Amino acid sequence: MPTPEKQEQILQTHASLVIAVVQTIQNPQLKPHLEHVLQQSAQNGWQALVNVINKIMAGSRDQALLNGLDEEDVVIVDSILRGIQDPATLPVVEQQTGDATQAGPMMARLIDEARRGDANALSLLGSMAEQMSQAGGDMANLSAVLKNMIDGERDVDKLCTRMGPQGESLIIQILGELAKRDFH
Repeated sequence: MPTPEKQEQILQTHASLVIAVVQTIQNPQLKPHLEHVLQQSAQNGWQALVNVINKIMAGSRDQALLNGLDEEDVVIVDSILRGIQDPATLPVVEQQTGDATQAGPMMARLIDEARRGDANALSLLGSMAEQMSQAGGDMANLSAVLKNMIDGERDVDKLCTRMGPQGESLIIQILGELAKRDFH
């Protein structure tokens, strides 16, 4: 089991998913939105988690659902199960108040590390892509091109085909930072 600090980090990263599952169980009219989120999650490599969430949606509440999951998925599923029993235990979605000018350099660093084989950076980018796809707009479009950037795509026109001005600016900032990293 991860440390309490790591558990909290996992819950903050996936709070919107945990809350969406519990809210959908309480209000089945939300199911189309959750199905879209789960489809995106499966496409981002979270199929085992999606399978367990679908079992929960079908009514299963057995702790055996945790068997075979990695520690991150265990924290997420356990939080969902606790949230169904007592919504007061649900994670609180913290508003991110970070410095937007640091987004490009941070994303570039993670992309570069993932490209070089760093599994932690790749996992973090996967989590970020999941959240960005849920946010919609330019964030969802950015999540769709992250893998391309990890794979070495640097053509701004290809990466920005569906981006608005803010998303395009962020892509250009990321590419600039990646160029600096490639040079060093």
